[in-house]
Amino acid sequence: MPTSLNEKREPENGGYRLTGRHVLFILLGAFAFVFAVNGVMIWKALDSFPGVVTQSSYRDSQRFNRSIAEAQAQASRGWRVDAKAERVTDGRVVVRLEAHDAAGAPISGVAFKAMLLHPANRAHDHVVPLQKVAGADGAFEGAATGVTEGKWGLEILGENDAGLVFRSENSLFLR
Repeated sequence: MPTSLNEKREPENGGYRLTGRHVLFILLGAFAFVFAVNGVMIWKALDSFPGVVTQSSYRDSQRFNRSIAEAQAQASRGWRVDAKAERVTDGRVVVRLEAHDAAGAPISGVAFKAMLLHPANRAHDHVVPLQKVAGADGAFEGAATGVTEGKWGLEILGENDAGLVFRSENSLFLR
């Protein structure tokens, strides 16, 4: 049986024949799919995290020693401040704070506020002013609406006439 290289051969039994053109299209399709998925992932990543954590890292570094001094002064006071945040049935997140000095007496003369910090986008942060709870010495409470589920930062700040006297940063998971 003579064979010619120019003769187009059909597959036996009418089956499928994989050609170079098919392999090229399969490869191009696979790479196009990978590039499309990567493009969507990059777009989502840039959309969800702008990358700005501080406005000026130089200014923040200049305040570092002062921050250490403030933390040492706070620790020397011996205050015990317990805070918790939980979602209630109506969907609000209630932040409750109990603050006592080293002797166990309720702390007075300090205005506390809480901030629920979104881990990726500062535009979603919530400031929660804390009010004294009537009949509960040293207890403060406030609520925020529109807080989504997930991991959040909880920053507690206490200020009096002298300025910032208490700062605490924690993380929590809200359901």
